[in-house]
Amino acid sequence: MLMLLRNLFPPKLCNGTRLKVISLHRHTVEAEILTGCGVGKAVFIPRIPLIPHNFPFQFKRVQFPVSVCFAMTINKSQGQTLKVAGVDLRTSCFSHWHLYVACSRVTSPDSFKILAAESQTTNVVYREVL
Repeated sequence: MLMLLRNLFPPKLCNGTRLKVISLHRHTVEAEILTGCGVGKAVFIPRIPLIPHNFPFQFKRVQFPVSVCFAMTINKSQGQTLKVAGVDLRTSCFSHWHLYVACSRVTSPDSFKILAAESQTTNVVYREVL
């Protein structure tokens, strides 16, 4: 499974769209859309030029705007519906909202697992912000 990292052809191919690889080619990836408004459609993902700006010199490289999707951040999962999910809480969530979003992505509690040190997590509240 892949996750698209750039908006290519909104609304069908947007940042965060999950894709299943059908075949790999030299200049394109053939994939099936798994989420969003184009579910089930076959698409070709081209290589695109990327110019990093965090170096003292400029260069251009061409790469596929995808990442292997074996894990995603809580922010990236917002708006997604997942059949199975697991959350690693060995490091505490940033806020109540993050924990809520992580727990509400799965359709059934039976397909949701939490990994927490000593079977508990810390409720992080920054009182100076409140």
